[in-house]
Amino acid sequence: MRKLLFAIFCSACAFCGSAQTDPSQKIDPVLIQRLAKDGKADFLILMRDQADVSAAAELYDKTEKGTYVFSTLTAFASKTQNDVLRQLDGLNVKYQSYWLVNAARVSGDLRLANLLAQRTDVAQVVSDARGTLQYFGETGVTGVLDTAIIPWGILKIKADSVWAMGIRGQGAVVGGEDTGYDWTHPAIQKNYRGWNNGAVNHNYNWHDAIHADTSKHGNPCGYDIRTPCDDQSHGTHTMGTMVGSDSATQHYIGVAPGARWIGARNMDQGNGTLSSYVEDFQWFIAPTDTLNKNPRPDLAPHVINNSWYCAIEEGCNSTNFSVLEKGMNNTRAAGIVVVVSVGNAGPNCSSASGPPGFFAKAFSIGATGMNDTIAGFSSRGPVTVDSSGRLKPDVSAPGVGVISSVLNHSYASYSGTSMSGPHTAGTVALMISANPKLAGQVDAIEKIIKNTAKPLQSSQSCGVTSGMTIPNNTYGYGRIDALAAVRAALAYKPTTPTTEVVSGSSVRVYPNPFTELVHFETPSTTGALRLTVYDVDGRTVYNNSWESSNSTSLQTISSATWAPGMYFYRIAGGQNSWSGKIYKH
Repeated sequence: MRKLLFAIFCSACAFCGSAQTDPSQKIDPVLIQRLAKDGKADFLILMRDQADVSAAAELYDKTEKGTYVFSTLTAFASKTQNDVLRQLDGLNVKYQSYWLVNAARVSGDLRLANLLAQRTDVAQVVSDARGTLQYFGETGVTGVLDTAIIPWGILKIKADSVWAMGIRGQGAVVGGEDTGYDWTHPAIQKNYRGWNNGAVNHNYNWHDAIHADTSKHGNPCGYDIRTPCDDQSHGTHTMGTMVGSDSATQHYIGVAPGARWIGARNMDQGNGTLSSYVEDFQWFIAPTDTLNKNPRPDLAPHVINNSWYCAIEEGCNSTNFSVLEKGMNNTRAAGIVVVVSVGNAGPNCSSASGPPGFFAKAFSIGATGMNDTIAGFSSRGPVTVDSSGRLKPDVSAPGVGVISSVLNHSYASYSGTSMSGPHTAGTVALMISANPKLAGQVDAIEKIIKNTAKPLQSSQSCGVTSGMTIPNNTYGYGRIDALAAVRAALAYKPTTPTTEVVSGSSVRVYPNPFTELVHFETPSTTGALRLTVYDVDGRTVYNNSWESSNSTSLQTISSATWAPGMYFYRIAGGQNSWSGKIYKH
């Protein structure tokens, strides 16, 4: 269902819910057609109730944001999916449950789809159909990279000038979901987070959402693989543009050659599905080990590059747009910048029609050439497919004739908005490296990139927006400028909310996150102290007081009856008070 964006171009009883008059209205028309033709198909059961993670915007720390989103989504899915999953178990139907969006994936016939659509707790039953990669033009010429040349795109956005400041992306982690990654390629191996001077650990650094050969064509990498592999070269190319550097041969092809990377495969040789997309975004919020266990929100990347889209002609439509959009928005709420290629359907106006590029909160990137002219293939706004009329892209970046790493430890020149997205993701890494206080501040990062972009005008006016205004529907706010963005990042001063000490010395809370027992250690003080814990809705879940002598005081409480998620605590006594956040897995 997803297409690469490069111009290579490159929801035990029978019903368990009240019946609806016409449950078929909940079923994706595309799914009905496929079931009528093939008898059986893969589809997603989207639950009626969806978790609200908007409170994450009130948190400052990136790990706090990610932990809150992860805890809230997993707890909500566990609570609301029990009945429908029990029904599927009773019917002996295999399923895969998701918490990124409250949904489950199954394979079945029209009878099963109708049965599930009759449930009042199910909102939609939508197609999870697989599409075919379409090529849009020239292929890259594979060869050896000239060591004397820094790719023109890096020079154009002045990333090399940022390197001269000693800022190369160190401390930042970029993520990529694509066709996979040739992690042993000399341009990207040393930047892989799973590589440490010869020691290899793929836990929390790699995930494969391609589980079976549904295309019946086989895959050179195999399926459910636990070691990174690229089945098509596209992923390796995009990662090279983000972080690539080969110190042995002095190849510098990445915008942020000091950043670390982690990756996931969401496409089978260029073909993806809604479920593989959802699965990988879910993994990025809380990376797991290679057995898909023990999730760690604290190991989430700062930015994710997405050089693909879900084609409408291949099954992505207004019935299932919400699945993709909800998943992307929840990922963004976790403090992760989501960079999205706008598409290769230009040059006509309103050609930005493939999700997620046209979504309101997608940071969408168009493609420019060496002379800052928009590429003919780069998709334009305004967005009409959802009748919003919103402006797209947000900004543009180099995307024509971009040299980067490919399979067989080689290099190639590709063109497409697939190539402009990585330039932008790399710029995000440089900004966070320059000022770590920007980590998790998605709105601020996007605003800086837009405000520091080189304004570009177009003779092409689309919709009611003149091409001569800034922003416009051709370039957005303009072509990104990494140097200007980093300078603005260095000047960024966040307004940090007070969540710890109100007065007195700090309190120690551990472990945090916790599973059941959590300990509160207060500094030396005398008199009565009271500990109160509230959930995110302001309800008191714990309230107790004790006498403290003039020494460190330790209180251990049990959270056995608490649901997983974020909680707020307050300890008060005399002139001292402390407050903060705790998280239950």
